[in-house]
Amino acid sequence: MATIIKRGERRWQAKVRRRGYPAVSKTFENKARAEQWARHTESEMDAGSFVSSKEAEKTTLKDALDRYKKEITPHKKGAKQEGNRIEQWKNHPLAKRFLVNIRGMQLAEYRDERLALGKSPITVKNELIIISHLFNTAKKDWGMESLKNPVENMSMPKQPQGRDRRLLPGEEDKLLEQAEYPLYSLIVLAIETAMRQGELLSLTWENVDLKACTAVLSDTKNGSRRVVPLSSSAIQVIKSLPRQLRGRLFPKISGSRVSHMFLDACRAAKIEGLRFHDLRHEATSRLFEKGLGIMEVEAITGHKTLHMLKRYTHLRAEDLAKKLG
Repeated sequence: MATIIKRGERRWQAKVRRRGYPAVSKTFENKARAEQWARHTESEMDAGSFVSSKEAEKTTLKDALDRYKKEITPHKKGAKQEGNRIEQWKNHPLAKRFLVNIRGMQLAEYRDERLALGKSPITVKNELIIISHLFNTAKKDWGMESLKNPVENMSMPKQPQGRDRRLLPGEEDKLLEQAEYPLYSLIVLAIETAMRQGELLSLTWENVDLKACTAVLSDTKNGSRRVVPLSSSAIQVIKSLPRQLRGRLFPKISGSRVSHMFLDACRAAKIEGLRFHDLRHEATSRLFEKGLGIMEVEAITGHKTLHMLKRYTHLRAEDLAKKLG
C-alpha cells in the first residue's frame, strides 16, 4: 500500500513499497497529485513494467549536457557547432531543471522565444534535436529507462520551403565570363559533379583518378565516403589546373573567399538571387534531366534520403512538357 505523508504546509510525500522492488518516494505540492503518482507507480509494479527514475530525478539538464558533450558530441561530424549549441543551452534557465521535470510545453516556449529573437527555424530545430537525442541517450545508455523524451510532445518549428533557384537561360555563360581562376573551375566542377563547396575545396590529387574518371570524397558533410563520376567537362577542367603530386586541387583558398568571389562575379554579370550552393541544385536537376534514375543520382550527390534528394531537384515544367509530346 502507498503511504501519503504531509510534509509542511504545501508538500505531500508519497511512498510506495512492493515486494521485489526498492521503496520509492516522491514529493508533490498537493495530495491529489501524490495519490495519482502512487496509484500509477503501484500499477506499473503490478504489471512488472516499473523502472526507477531516481537517476533522472537527480540529474539536471546542465549535468546531462556536460556528459553528452564529453561522450557523444566528439564522435559527430559537426562537433564544434554542436558544442557551441550545447554551451548556449547550458545558459538557459531550463538547464537548471532535473531531466524528469522537463516538459514538452516548456520546450515549446523555448522554441517560440528563439523564433521571436529572429533565429531561423532550422537553427531552432537543430537546438531541439540535441535535447531529443540527449533524452534518448539517457534512456537507452545512461540507465534512465523511465525517462520520457519531452521533445516528442511538442511541434518542431515549421521549416521554410527549400530554395528552387536554378540557372536561367544565359546565366551560366554570363557567370563564367566574369569568373577568373579558381572560381571558373569551381563553378564548372560544381555543375558537373553536384559536389558541395566544401567537398570541392577539400578534394585532393591523390583522390582523383583521371583514367577511371572518378573522384573519391572521404570527408563529406554526412560523414560517408563517396565516389563521384567525372564527366568529360569535369576532366577537362581538372587537367587545366596547376598540377601537384599531392595536396588539394584548390590550395590556399577558403570557403568564405569563394563566396565573396562568387558574389562579385554575379554582380558583374548582373545576376540576382544566386548562391554558390544553388549550383548543387542545378547539378542534381540536370542529372535527372539526363535520364539517370534515383539510385544513380543518389550515388553521385550523396543524399541520404529521398526527401532530401527531392529538395535538391527542381525539374523545369517546360522540359517535362516536351517529354509528354
